[in-house]
Amino acid sequence: MFKNHKWLVTTTSIALVLGVVLTGCGSTAPTAGTTPSKEMKMSYAPGSEPKTLDPQMSNGIPEMIMEMNMFEGLMRLDKDSNPQNAIADSITVSPDGLIYTIKLKDTKWNNGNPVTADDFKFAWMHALNPEAAAEYAYQLFYIKNGEAYNSKKANAEDVGIKVVDPKTMEITLESPTPYFKSLLAFPTYYPVNKNNVEANPKWNLQPETFVSNGPFKMQSWSHNDKLVLVKNSNYWDANSVKLTELTFNLVSDGKAALTAYEAGQLDGIDQTAVPISDLDRLRKAGSLKTSPYLGTYFYRFNVTKKPLDNTKVRQALALAINRQALIDNVFKAGQTPALGYVPGGVPDAETGKTFREVGGELFKEDLTKAKQLLAEAGYPDGKNFPELSILYNTNGSHQLPAQAIQDMWAKNLGINVKLVGQEWKVYQRSQQDLQYDISRAGWIGDYIDPMTFMDMFVTQGGNNQTGWSNADFDKDIETAKKSGDQKVRMQAMHDAEKVLVNDMPIMPIYYYVNYYVLKDNIKGLIQLPLGFTDFKNVTVEK
Repeated sequence: MFKNHKWLVTTTSIALVLGVVLTGCGSTAPTAGTTPSKEMKMSYAPGSEPKTLDPQMSNGIPEMIMEMNMFEGLMRLDKDSNPQNAIADSITVSPDGLIYTIKLKDTKWNNGNPVTADDFKFAWMHALNPEAAAEYAYQLFYIKNGEAYNSKKANAEDVGIKVVDPKTMEITLESPTPYFKSLLAFPTYYPVNKNNVEANPKWNLQPETFVSNGPFKMQSWSHNDKLVLVKNSNYWDANSVKLTELTFNLVSDGKAALTAYEAGQLDGIDQTAVPISDLDRLRKAGSLKTSPYLGTYFYRFNVTKKPLDNTKVRQALALAINRQALIDNVFKAGQTPALGYVPGGVPDAETGKTFREVGGELFKEDLTKAKQLLAEAGYPDGKNFPELSILYNTNGSHQLPAQAIQDMWAKNLGINVKLVGQEWKVYQRSQQDLQYDISRAGWIGDYIDPMTFMDMFVTQGGNNQTGWSNADFDKDIETAKKSGDQKVRMQAMHDAEKVLVNDMPIMPIYYYVNYYVLKDNIKGLIQLPLGFTDFKNVTVEK
């Protein structure tokens, strides 16, 4: 979720995006001549303290990394990002692509209870419940009447999730969805133990009540410090799990994480915690690893606030920055400038073509035009432009690019902005509540289709978080979701992307490349281009 840093716009084969595993993958056992120890432990820094570890309520990469190693859905993505049966024993799809009949394996929760179809339905209905206000509820709108129930236009019993028996469920969709099996591997579709959740409303906050069904289970959680997982002996595929202990260090300070890594106290650090200021040094030392990442780094504009309610102001801000200069001098990981929203690597309807190749560049940096637009909006050379703020999360390296953009806007447009840093959970809440002016953001695809980037910006979408609404955009997304014709779907999403980029409720900056550090003796770790890090098959060589 790089050896070639231009992959996001030049690749013409989905295999280039999906077939990436860290060095040594392909075997779950140590190489010949080594003997695994009885205990096999590793530690990793995925990011800071999670907002929640309830899979229906989370929407950030750090918490989803933790969740995918404690939970498992009907499907699990393999090293090539292809969905494979996990808790599902078999899936039968009706000829019209609307009805999925799913048989479950005989599997258990880590407390010994059987995993049932009721557990899946309970979890999914919780995400759809309008009272829960799950930001990822829309990932379940593919299910018949899922959106209608979420918007209080239908009853719970109208939703197309039917429990036939404890090991069989039937899912009816609104329309054929080519990537639905991939969605079934996504955290929002994970099950939760119904009986446990009903008995313990705050079940996900402490190890004593945390029940999961994945490769690992929670042993301890020192909040804002570390989360310790151990092998789940009740996991259906426990023989494939070699790690006996996996510690997630919840480090918000990237410098501290890197110091711990270089002192031998950490085995790896995720991109969210690797300091930008150390990239050159780590690259020269050969410590920096890269892999494909299907995502876009961008800034959100709160269009409910003046002067950001003016399209010309938003366009001026977007056209007045130099993305390549930011990449060369600040981000420094070989990213590609984003002059559209959907990154490369996602196939279009035309064989061998990506969505980005077909869509092309949707805007161009143009300082003269930016100044003209700002003057037309009533702020010639920035005169009388109010001071705005850029919000960024303090975990990760987002302050330096915010400072660079601050300088560019001051120099190029004559406007001043201040910087506001917030810790992860507060930052996420500020975006959700529209308590910001301009906010740094990023989106990593949830599945391999343009829709994973596009539908988040529908009116009042849970992850829209800009206050933006456009009827033409909503109509295009609806067309794409209801059509089973790939050409019709893709054209509708191209049309929607043009509307989005023209209105500029967001300012695309670059297409991601994944960078991280990992000890060479860690084998079998899978870094997916969708942002997940899978520790299921990891081994630690002596």
